[in-house]
Amino acid sequence: MSLLEETIKRINPVDISLEYKIQDHLDSLTKPQGSLGVLEEIAKKYCLIKNTTSPKLNKKRIYTFAADHGVTEEGVSAYPKEVTPQMVLNMLNGGAAINVLSKHVNAEVKVVDIGVDYDFEDHENLIKKKISYGTKNMTKGPAMSKEEAIKAIEVGIELANEASKDGIDILGTGDMGIGNTTPSSALFAALMPESVENVTGRGTGINEDKLKSKIKVIKTALEINKKLLTDPISTLSAVGGLEIAGICGLILGASANKIPVVVDGFISSAGALVAYKINPNVKDYMFFSHKSQELGHYRFLQWIKERPILDLDMRLGEGTGSALAMTIIEAAIKVYNEMATFDSAGVSNRAD
Repeated sequence: MSLLEETIKRINPVDISLEYKIQDHLDSLTKPQGSLGVLEEIAKKYCLIKNTTSPKLNKKRIYTFAADHGVTEEGVSAYPKEVTPQMVLNMLNGGAAINVLSKHVNAEVKVVDIGVDYDFEDHENLIKKKISYGTKNMTKGPAMSKEEAIKAIEVGIELANEASKDGIDILGTGDMGIGNTTPSSALFAALMPESVENVTGRGTGINEDKLKSKIKVIKTALEINKKLLTDPISTLSAVGGLEIAGICGLILGASANKIPVVVDGFISSAGALVAYKINPNVKDYMFFSHKSQELGHYRFLQWIKERPILDLDMRLGEGTGSALAMTIIEAAIKVYNEMATFDSAGVSNRAD
């Protein structure tokens, strides 16, 4: 049995046997029942994932998967593909937004080269897992082989397994890859399914003419590869990306290991979509960090029936949304653990 097959079989629905005890504790805290709203829902979900009434949240880790995309040949991005390795180096040097925000929330960041068209020198925060030097141009055929897609998924699974051994309490996803909103939109269009127009946005800030061209590129890719759009992994190989596959694998692996995983924005949600299509039980283990400004993200969140923790008009990726959302999740756990109960504080509870 392959690592992927074994992992899929390990992903079960969250055990809800402790739900009553968890809810009873939340209701016993010195506040009107339910008055902390979504914070209480977050705390309960976290406890259920961990299968405990005494949760801890100390060790946080974000994996930022980086890869290049052949479809950039079609002019779908406002930036050249050379920016991908340049930004990876910026992250390794501590100068990117994800570095600032992860430091702010005391989360470890690991950058994963899963498919950048560049050879990096060794670095303590760089994980070299290159499957290939980027994907092929998906308007001319599949972006990668199914075997490459599975290898990339298994990279994410392996990292989740390592995180479990390291005692990581919560994981976050992140991405870096010029042009990657294009394969993400293609995946949303193919797998939800949804019209290309409804899931395609401006990415790094393209103008109206480039947006129209981007939509046409995605439609062409879906048409060229239509015979391959038969299952989640085949679809991923046809119109996806290596970093999206890695994120998919991280989510599968986190779910199998019962580690909560915070999904970043648009690109990470494309990976989440593939993971969900492979095994719907992963939904029990995911927190969606924020609603991206990318057009299709709102459609996806509606489709999967999930409420994002934040809505700040962000569209950067890197794992920035994951980092910020971790602070809210941590706050929810602190409320659960540190607030006094009516009994312990000697406060009178409601009359009924």
